[in-house]
Amino acid sequence: MNRQLSATALPALALALVGSVLWVQVANGGGAFEPLQPADPCVERTVTSRDEGIEGLTERLVLLGIDGAACILGVSRESLTLELAQPGPRTDEQIDALRRGLLSAVGRMKRDGTLPPASDLADEALANADLNGLLKKLILALPDSVIDAAVKTDDVLVRTINDLDLREVLADIDDQDDLNRQVNAAVTQAVKESLLQTLRDLV
Repeated sequence: MNRQLSATALPALALALVGSVLWVQVANGGGAFEPLQPADPCVERTVTSRDEGIEGLTERLVLLGIDGAACILGVSRESLTLELAQPGPRTDEQIDALRRGLLSAVGRMKRDGTLPPASDLADEALANADLNGLLKKLILALPDSVIDAAVKTDDVLVRTINDLDLREVLADIDDQDDLNRQVNAAVTQAVKESLLQTLRDLV
């Protein structure tokens, strides 16, 4: 008898518990379900990087650049990232928006003081450079003040972005991991080359 009572009572007890939970949710405003809205890419957000040096700089540049591109196109950053990570050709509108977004990111980092001086990046740019030893020593011997007076990080980034073939960079991307990896790698390499050329011109 007790076993039969338990068999009929347990479902009723479970139903009562579910009902009470639902009632609490409704009483606390949980009756109206609204899906989470993606963040507005036009609203500036704080972006940090896990890396340092040139790679950290370019990672932040790309993240802010995608925000800017999404704002220009009137889509969420998540939507744009998914679109760019799909195989196939990119539209002129996407390429133009991404370039404008990257250039806008440079301006923002300059305004908020998060662009490192060129002297902070010089050693890294020279580390694996294909230069003869004497030229490398001459550049390394330059005082930081001389490098920073002659080489502006924002100028290097703007020149890099304008010269970068974004269509080629995005050509073989077929997922979001590829998007982040290839764009960051391409921008990092381009920044190193541009910075290196400018440093060579100093000597």
